[in-house]
Amino acid sequence: MIENRELAPAPSGDELLRALAALANPHRLRILAALAGSREYVSQLARQLGISRPLLHMHLQRLEAAGLVTGSLELSDDGKAMKYFEAVPFSLHLDPASIATAAVTLTEKGET
Repeated sequence: MIENRELAPAPSGDELLRALAALANPHRLRILAALAGSREYVSQLARQLGISRPLLHMHLQRLEAAGLVTGSLELSDDGKAMKYFEAVPFSLHLDPASIATAAVTLTEKGET
C-alpha cells in the first residue's frame, strides 16, 4: 500500500490505481527521481530533464493528482511568479493481501 511518513490510512483502490498509473511512465519516474532530494521550479526542472515545459506540466499534473508530488506558487525577489514542485514522501508495498483490500473499494470502471 502507499503510506506516507505520517502513517496515512491505506489508499482506496481508486487511489492505488491513480498512483500506479502515474508511476507507469518513464518521464514521470524521472521527474520523481529529480524531485527525490529537492524541490525545483518548473523551468529549472524542464531544463534538467530535457523536456518541454508543457510536457512537464502535463506529467506534473498527473503526479499531483495521484498525490505523489505537490506544487506551490511563490514570488521571486523581482516579483516573478514561480511554480515549485516537490515529491511527497510515500512508500509503496504491494502484495496479494494489500491489493485485495484495495480492490474491494474500487469505484472506477475497469477496462472492458
